[in-house]
Formats: sequence, C-alpha cells, structure tokens
Amino acid sequence: MFQRGRDDVLRAEALAAFAWLEHGFGTRLSVGWPSNQRVAKAKQIHSDRVLLVSTDGPQGEGDGLISQVPGIGLTIRTADCLPILIADPRHRAIAAVHAGWRGVVCEITSKTVDAMTQHFGSRPEDLVVAIGPGIGVCCFEVGPEVAVRFGSSGRTKIDLVETTCRQLRRNGVLPAQIHACGLCSCCNRELFESYRRDRDASGRMTAMIAVAGDN
Repeated sequence: MFQRGRDDVLRAEALAAFAWLEHGFGTRLSVGWPSNQRVAKAKQIHSDRVLLVSTDGPQGEGDGLISQVPGIGLTIRTADCLPILIADPRHRAIAAVHAGWRGVVCEITSKTVDAMTQHFGSRPEDLVVAIGPGIGVCCFEVGPEVAVRFGSSGRTKIDLVETTCRQLRRNGVLPAQIHACGLCSCCNRELFESYRRDRDASGRMTAMIAVAGDN
C-alpha cells in the first residue's frame, strides 16, 4: 500500500517499515522535494546502464543507481516512465531505477538487481521493490514498432508494470515483496505529471531513496 503524506509525496508502506531508510515518490504537488537531501542523479538515457554511487551530484549517463552510502539520496525523474525503488534490508543497500518502455525492454530493473548482487552481495529473495506511479495499461497504447518489442503485433496497449514484475520474478525477487502503487500518471491529472497527456508542457516528478544518515 502507498500513502500520501502532508508533503504530497507518496510512500510505500513496505519501505517505510525500515527505520534505516528514507524514500518517497514525488508528485506534481511536491515541487522542490527533496529539499534538504544530498542527492545523486543520472543523465537518464532509456538504457540498461547501472551506476554505482559513492558520492552525491551528477553520476553520468544511466538509468539505474545503486549505493550503500548513508546520507546520499538516489533520485530519478519521471513523467510516465516507471520510478522504481529497491531496498536490501540484509545489506542496507538501495537502488533507484528509471524504466520507460525502452528500459523495460532491455530489463533495466533486473540488471539493477544483478548489479546489487555483484557489488553488495544482495540476494534477490531479500529485496523489497516499490514501483511508483507511471503510465498504466489503460493509457499506454503503442504502434506496431513498439508492440513487436513486447511480443505483440499491430496497435496494442502495453502493461509496463506487469512486464517489470514478471522480469523481477524471473530474476528471483519474491512476488510478495514487489509492491506497485497501481496509479496511472496519465489518468490522474491533479496529482501526476504526464508527458503523453501534456507533451512539452509536462513537468517531472522526483523519486528518491536513501540510507538514512547525516546530510
């Protein structure tokens, strides 16, 4: 379950249960959040590239960020793409993933799990995954050139959340530890930014996860 706080940021109960963790999915109403956090960010390129973060600031090109360093918020920005936050409670390791349709096709989230295993010794079965608001199957109709990448033909609607969940399960993440908010960014005009809905007039929303520490 996801709860909206007084700061208009959505938080997943499954991640909020960890006292050592800070996290949130920003909305169009939470402009400037997080305001007092040292943050790391990537130049998002719709890739399968995962970056190991040891300090705050720009990290280069990529769409997955992983770290164990306390006090640094891993951030991604979205306006229909899926924001995905991952926590490893055994090793106190974290990840933030930007997953648009291109990222889902190249399995950026599963590759982020692999990177956590490589760098931190994370076990997929220990991971807790929260998938924030993104474009839902209700609104994401694509043409044949995109549909074929998902094994379909002709114009069709694509479910990025279900595809991501399936990839994570195949990678060893337990179904009970994958939590999706189920809110479509395109449908919910009041709360979320959406590039498909508003095109160049759309803003971006920030999702953040951090191992708690001194800022």
